[in-house]
Amino acid sequence: MTLSVDLRHRFKGFELDARFEAPKGITVLFGRSGSGKTTIVNAVAGLLRPDAGRVAADDLVLFDTARSLWLPPHRRRIGYIFQEGRLFPHLSVRQNLRYGAWFSPKRVTPAEVDRVVEMLGIGGLLERRPGALSGGEKQRVAIGRALLSSPRMILADEPLAALDEARKSEILPYFERLRDEAEIPILFVSHSAAEVARLATTVVVLEGGRVTRQGPAVEVLADPAVTPLGARAAGAVLSARVARHHEDGLTELDAGGTALFIPRLEAAPGTPVRVRIAAHEVILSRQRPEGLSALNIISGEVQEIRAGEGPGMLVSLDTKAGRVLARITRRSAKALQLAPGTPCHAVMKTVAVAPEDIGGQGRDVSK
Repeated sequence: MTLSVDLRHRFKGFELDARFEAPKGITVLFGRSGSGKTTIVNAVAGLLRPDAGRVAADDLVLFDTARSLWLPPHRRRIGYIFQEGRLFPHLSVRQNLRYGAWFSPKRVTPAEVDRVVEMLGIGGLLERRPGALSGGEKQRVAIGRALLSSPRMILADEPLAALDEARKSEILPYFERLRDEAEIPILFVSHSAAEVARLATTVVVLEGGRVTRQGPAVEVLADPAVTPLGARAAGAVLSARVARHHEDGLTELDAGGTALFIPRLEAAPGTPVRVRIAAHEVILSRQRPEGLSALNIISGEVQEIRAGEGPGMLVSLDTKAGRVLARITRRSAKALQLAPGTPCHAVMKTVAVAPEDIGGQGRDVSK
């Protein structure tokens, strides 16, 4: 199923004019606060009636202002996951899940409930009430409730924003599994580059109510022009496979034939992964450096240089491992005599790759 979105709406001081398509997997609406992300999600859900536009899930039209067609929210069969779980506090986890199943157009079998419970790891929580759950546990239950309503699609409006880093790390693998196992589109609102890199199948970049870039996550995040949150958010995503684990606590990845060392990853050899490399963690050298503590040295060629407003520049390298971004100063770029086509080496410390920057690759991320 593919979700097609074409929206135009005007608030005081803000105008939304956005169109894109969201296929199966997670399509992340990415941009600064106030760029129109939540407005889009609420329009798709039917919580906002836009001035003009059309939204359709394959052949099912949710609304079309040109035809005066409007499907009420309760008939759209959409699962909505908010920043907070919004569970019923007087009901147990089991009862909250049954409430989701009550909205399903078909009878939800015990086997289907068991599958969702197993996928989300909430079997030990079923008799608890929301007040006895952590933030991450509440969000997992909220995901389960949404899934058991047999939705045509899922909307998630910054579902990790209210969680601390430990809880985010706890719940990110469940969104990865949802991305890989659910056969429906998922619209996921975020302004975190790390979340986008780890979860997104497709990225839709929004600035000032307009779509400025859209496409596969690997391509969009490696584009130096995509910096809606500033230069420090810039980075590239490399697709790799676990090659082997070493006794000193490192995991070696194979990224397009290039060895990449990261802190130990609990995944079997051959497992596909994606790794976000932040641009500010990369240094460049014209010659292959020796005598460094940094283990990751990737050879490539300068593809593009983009100047920022201050003293910094973003340099894009084409390498066998994929597109790599480096954030350096203008002075360094001049000293290295960098220009498109210049051979160069990207240098990265192993410990600069944080656990939240490593995730399952999922499907179709490189297409």
